[in-house]
Amino acid sequence: MTGTSPSGVRLGIDLGGTKIEIIALDTTGHTLYQTRTPTPKHTDTQQQYQHILNTIQSLVGDCENHLKQKNLPVGIGMPGAVSLKTGLVKNANTTCLIGRNFNSDLNETLNRKVALENDANCFALSEATDGAGQQQPCVFGVILGTGVGGGIVVNKKVFIGANAIAGEWGHNPMPWINDKDLPKQTCYCGQHGCIETYLSGPGFEKQSHMQLNTNLTCQELFTQRHASASAGLAYTLYVERLAKALASVINVLDPNIIVLGGGLSNIDTLYEDIPKRWGKYIFSDEVNTKLVKNQFGDSSGVRGAAWLTKV
Repeated sequence: MTGTSPSGVRLGIDLGGTKIEIIALDTTGHTLYQTRTPTPKHTDTQQQYQHILNTIQSLVGDCENHLKQKNLPVGIGMPGAVSLKTGLVKNANTTCLIGRNFNSDLNETLNRKVALENDANCFALSEATDGAGQQQPCVFGVILGTGVGGGIVVNKKVFIGANAIAGEWGHNPMPWINDKDLPKQTCYCGQHGCIETYLSGPGFEKQSHMQLNTNLTCQELFTQRHASASAGLAYTLYVERLAKALASVINVLDPNIIVLGGGLSNIDTLYEDIPKRWGKYIFSDEVNTKLVKNQFGDSSGVRGAAWLTKV
């Protein structure tokens, strides 16, 4: 954990597959500075990795120059996790990070101790700190985008877990599977029928192609659900699967609130349709868990990274 600055200003960085974003927050969560730049690409993984470090260094330098402050605490969210066994990055979608001691390299590059955490955990922390879940003791943050991820925050502290994989519900199998969920897709993790293969944008699109013989994109499947019978059926199946998958989380974690993020969180009808369906799968005579949309959109991750530095 980084220390606090005399001014209370903290920096957050969201390292994504397409962009790297930086934000500066004051003690109240007010944004003092925010910008983003494309994530460097290179065919050589070592070169790409070094370019990413250099870009982060440049973003921090520009931000501190703008604020006329130095050595501000920095939190960074990344698409992966740090192995508790080796200290090296694992499970990263930005594959050049895998097997690297990213934390140590960041500390050296920025000449300070950096708080490093999974991007889904940063999203959950943002929404639990001053977002849609700020009044709730247990928040489950969900990412529904090109992948499916999650983070758990209890009393405004990220729950990491014994293996640094807490919240990784996307690589559990789809629960209560039936003929309507066949055929199963092969997931990049090596398993079949993972939640991510049904509920991510690409997974939903591919499943609909396989099962319903549609030729619609993910976005078209949602926007045309009232005009197209196949898109309407695809939407119905998506809602049922998401209801089942979230019910399995509620049965284990029993969170006070579930906050959806990622591109598919913008489908507003999900917040009404899913709670109508998940009750039959939840082992309780009532369901008090709330399902809500995120407050800060695609800035939740970078805000949560900044809140990592809060002692």
